[in-house]
Amino acid sequence: MNGNQDLYVVPAAGGVERRLTDDPAVDSLARYMPDGRTIVFSSQRTGHWQLFEVPAEGGPARGVRANAFTEYQADVSPDGKTLAFLSNADGRECLWLMDRSTGDARVLVRHGPDSILGNPHWSRDGSRIAFSSNWKLGHHIYVVDVRTGEARRISPLTSGGCEPRFSPDGTKVVYVGRRHLSEESSLVEQDLASGKEKVLVDWPGLNYDPVYSPDGSEIAFASKVSAEWQIYRQRLSDGKSWQVTFGQGAARNPDYRPAAPKR
Repeated sequence: MNGNQDLYVVPAAGGVERRLTDDPAVDSLARYMPDGRTIVFSSQRTGHWQLFEVPAEGGPARGVRANAFTEYQADVSPDGKTLAFLSNADGRECLWLMDRSTGDARVLVRHGPDSILGNPHWSRDGSRIAFSSNWKLGHHIYVVDVRTGEARRISPLTSGGCEPRFSPDGTKVVYVGRRHLSEESSLVEQDLASGKEKVLVDWPGLNYDPVYSPDGSEIAFASKVSAEWQIYRQRLSDGKSWQVTFGQGAARNPDYRPAAPKR
């Protein structure tokens, strides 16, 4: 908004947006922590991409790591103990894991020297991470076993994709499918057991940033089907969609606040 990208919270049903960050630099790619109390995000406020955290109810942001490398696009494991993120601290862009209690970090996935990775996301059981990479074949979706480090491509060889997210039950992945230089993209859901795919959104424009709701009944996403990027929700049972954000400026990268734990 006002020419600067910051973080906002908006009711899922739509309503007044509440601003979380107000820095002259770009703040983006926000993900809720599992407890819903904190949000991890990527920011250029140090002069290059670094990771920060901010309370979901508002307050000052603090750095997660401080170094001279590019580190961004983070997601926290379901138990809250491990941060998955992208970093070029190894000399190339790799998928890293960091123990949040000790700060110890290690490389989980290392592809070719010129590879561009993207958008890691944990499965709810904490055993797998979905991510994208342009290693060898153009940009594709991969799933890596956190314990063994073995990764497999799941997107079709002839297409590809980016921005994957696991469904809450871990049986599906939704991702962005877009042909090279196309001005349109679709949101595709793949059943991991069968490999069968279903197009969820194919509006005539760019459709990005899909994420499942905590109960798996719908997705939120950003679309430029109109003149400006806005956030939408779509019910999966019947495909009904509705707009959530209406403010000035582009709205991107939605994430649902996790459901409160049962007592």
